Amino acid sequence: MTSMSRARVARRIAAGAAYGGGGVGLVGAAAVGVLLAEMRLARRHVGNGGADRVPVAEGIYGHVYDAPGEPPLRLAMLGDSTAAGQGVHRAGQTPGALLASGLAAVAERPVRLRNVALPGAQSDDLDRQVAEVLSAPEAFPDVCVIMIGANDVTNRMPPTRSVRHLSAAVRRLRTAGAEVVVGTCPDLGTIEPVQQPLRWLARRTSRQLAAAQTIGVVEQGGRTVSLGDLLGPEFEANPRELFGPDNYHPSAEGYATAAMAVLPTMCAALGLWPAEEDRPDASRREGFLPVARAAAEAASEAGTEVTAAMPTGPRGPWALLKRRRRRRVPEPEVATRTQ
Repeated sequence: MTSMSRARVARRIAAGAAYGGGGVGLVGAAAVGVLLAEMRLARRHVGNGGADRVPVAEGIYGHVYDAPGEPPLRLAMLGDSTAAGQGVHRAGQTPGALLASGLAAVAERPVRLRNVALPGAQSDDLDRQVAEVLSAPEAFPDVCVIMIGANDVTNRMPPTRSVRHLSAAVRRLRTAGAEVVVGTCPDLGTIEPVQQPLRWLARRTSRQLAAAQTIGVVEQGGRTVSLGDLLGPEFEANPRELFGPDNYHPSAEGYATAAMAVLPTMCAALGLWPAEEDRPDASRREGFLPVARAAAEAASEAGTEVTAAMPTGPRGPWALLKRRRRRRVPEPEVATRTQ
């Protein structure tokens, strides 16, 4: 699927989500049925590798930056097993711990991490997760990272419904004053036991949802980072390195790769990144585009950020497409657990 055709379909899905339209199909129902059967077979084939338990990573990171009277920044993780960190054995290997440690180092302030992500969650669980995050007004997060979408595809949630739930979650968090960064639907074509032509179909389906998610998120004032193409080529080139024991969830190195891509966008959202890096760099093919086109391009390239840039024009809202340089995240310390 070309970038332009992906943009058109993504725009239709986002419009259907915004105005309550019915399901806009990504691919034929029969093809999706075959794909889902293959995905379920793949999950049974790979087993769980002992990766069912998710390490508890909540707590305060960056104690070296403690300063009297200065409260820690607050980071919340929402979403599915990827946000929770399923597939690794130590808390410090989860994306939440990696991002909290990285944010603490950049801000030179401690960071309190809260993680309400649920393995197996679909986008319709975000309403519950957001309510949990916002249940204590005195502890509203400064920034939220959401990783969601894979289970929507494998459970055949209509993409309009998927985007509608995600957009509503971003709107509620932004209204509460939090910055929001969404890691869009990962590339399901990278799951090793899934074979061609279903691998191609899985890739097309997940990228299309990622593009539609981007439109919905940006229109609500959030930012997105493409996880699909970020993990895809690297997982395919190094499956034993970047997949965990179950060959389905990322390994510690895979999560670190994702965290390196998300960290600069998270810091930029909080005003902690150098201002000059927010200007588009033509040499890196960055620039202002209609949001649907930016979303389609981001879905096809590793770690690409999309953020709102201009009000609606003749071709709809515009967005800034950035390909930020990844930063290695520091090795997380052992967090101080919080109640």
